[in-house]
Amino acid sequence: MRRRSLIAAGAAAALAPSLASSPARAADPVDVALVLAVDVSRSIDEDEARLQREGYRNAVTDPRVVEAIRGGMLGGIALCYIEWAGIEYQRMVIPWTRIGNAREAEAWSQALAEAPRTSLSWTSISGGIEASRRAMADCPYEATRRVIDVSGDGVNNSGPPAEQARDRAVAEGITINGLPILNDRPTFGRPPPVPLDQYFRESVIGGTGAFVIAAEDFEAFGNAVRRKLIREIAGLGGPLIDRA
Repeated sequence: MRRRSLIAAGAAAALAPSLASSPARAADPVDVALVLAVDVSRSIDEDEARLQREGYRNAVTDPRVVEAIRGGMLGGIALCYIEWAGIEYQRMVIPWTRIGNAREAEAWSQALAEAPRTSLSWTSISGGIEASRRAMADCPYEATRRVIDVSGDGVNNSGPPAEQARDRAVAEGITINGLPILNDRPTFGRPPPVPLDQYFRESVIGGTGAFVIAAEDFEAFGNAVRRKLIREIAGLGGPLIDRA
């Protein structure tokens, strides 16, 4: 992959000061290490990108999510935020950060608000998963569970098949969950061969307890993210496919 640099180290370094209240320590334990792998392909316009970012910001700071974090056995999670588009583009927007309380959640949310946004062509879910897998290997926290959370509004149309990347991650003990956005606007590239939530179920998610929560549109995205984070943080069971 040409951009093996996971992914804009300069951008990550620029954000680090705002997150300095929660520095990584070797083998610092967390309940879950969670990569948020977010689609920024051209099918997502500026308004949708804003709704997507706001959805993650509001979900991480939601009192119900913070309560789930604090209620874990170790009382903390590690988050890494990656944006991806075609096979040539993955970028780590916010590096691994431990969140254990509302203040740390707010700092993370503010860092995301300040990060520049980019939109590029094509959709490489496989590239997003591979970048997330590499990030997981570099996670400085000791996690009882490792999860990649893939969100997007289209099928893989760039790079290797999504199933190949999924299977490699699952073989390493990583769970992949999906958050498809059932957008009614035209997609960039070919349309999904099946409903998008079904495509995510068959070709994207995998591993222990994997599930899909579909957002009916970008307006519903924030609610879907909140529900998904609570379920991932708490390790809750539930339906294989759910909708918000």
